[in-house]
Amino acid sequence: MAKKDIEENQGDTAEAAKTNDVETHVSDKEREAIAKMPYEQARDQLIQAVQALETGGLDLDASMRQWEIGEALAQRAQYLLNQVRGKLDEAQAQQASAGENAGTQSNLE
Repeated sequence: MAKKDIEENQGDTAEAAKTNDVETHVSDKEREAIAKMPYEQARDQLIQAVQALETGGLDLDASMRQWEIGEALAQRAQYLLNQVRGKLDEAQAQQASAGENAGTQSNLE
């Protein structure tokens, strides 16, 4: 995945959250913080949000907040996984290309 595609994908995710007509329970500042999180932190906080929802006992507003936080964290984690997948795909393509040329005159040029 090209850097431009990755940046556009992240921008689309952030824009989708902002253009939603439904009242949000997560502030822009919180969304910005999530957008900067490393994968492990997003994953760990997503687990906490899911556990809070599974435990129950939250009122409707608190449940919606946990849900929205979980959605934002899941999107961040998926974005980062997609970045890694793109890099792995590029590396595999380069390795396959290098393997095709190994031991040939074109490899020396």
